[in-house]
Amino acid sequence: MKTSLIVAISFMVLSACSSITNLMPPNKQPATVIEVADTLSDLKNLPKAGGKIAVSVYGFRDQTGQYKASSGSSSFSTAVTQGATSILVQTLGETDWFLPVEREGLQNILTERKIVRAAIKGDNTNSALPPLTTAKIIIEGGIVSYDTNIRTGGLGAEYFGISSSTLYREDQITVFMRAVDVRTGQVLVSVSTSKKVLSQEVRAGLFRYISYKRLLELEAGYTTNEPMFECVKQSIEKAVSELVLKGIDRGVWRARV
Repeated sequence: MKTSLIVAISFMVLSACSSITNLMPPNKQPATVIEVADTLSDLKNLPKAGGKIAVSVYGFRDQTGQYKASSGSSSFSTAVTQGATSILVQTLGETDWFLPVEREGLQNILTERKIVRAAIKGDNTNSALPPLTTAKIIIEGGIVSYDTNIRTGGLGAEYFGISSSTLYREDQITVFMRAVDVRTGQVLVSVSTSKKVLSQEVRAGLFRYISYKRLLELEAGYTTNEPMFECVKQSIEKAVSELVLKGIDRGVWRARV
């Protein structure tokens, strides 16, 4: 009986987890720098630009209207991040092609410039603030789609009170991005990208009577969910890369010779 019990527990643990650390609660961890994804590496390896183009982003927001799924109660938490504008501005700054100028917090800049002008006037000096940098291109678009459960599945087995199963779910987000000429309002380049969001659950259990009126029950398992922030970030980085390459093909901008 002891031998079969050891074998059962070993089977459960091996089936439930790829490493035993997945079953243990995580310890406290300090803040870390976000790791560079392949999409950002591709973005930095684009052809060198002839010169940086001043671009502005007024808003690159969630247009899906999706809220997080919640069982038994209402949830007002959105399914995707509301900070896509900040992600896009940082991504544009990572390239050699674009020089992003602040527009989302423009009112704060104008207020601060008024304070500076008042200070200069009070000092009776001839110093003057330089004009704000004007943009040649406006980046528009947003997160237009968040589709859940586009693919689900799993696999499981149970024998003599020993069970093991794995389930997965696949969601998808879609990003549309376009570059608009400030002077004419024409859409110069438009691209779209999508990213799969993967979730997985692994479980194993043991349910057996080891003797009269003595029941043994064990459960183990873990879940992994791909962070939505990372999926949005990679989709935006891929869209910016495609925007640059498509603009080169159409002659909207030129790479350095």
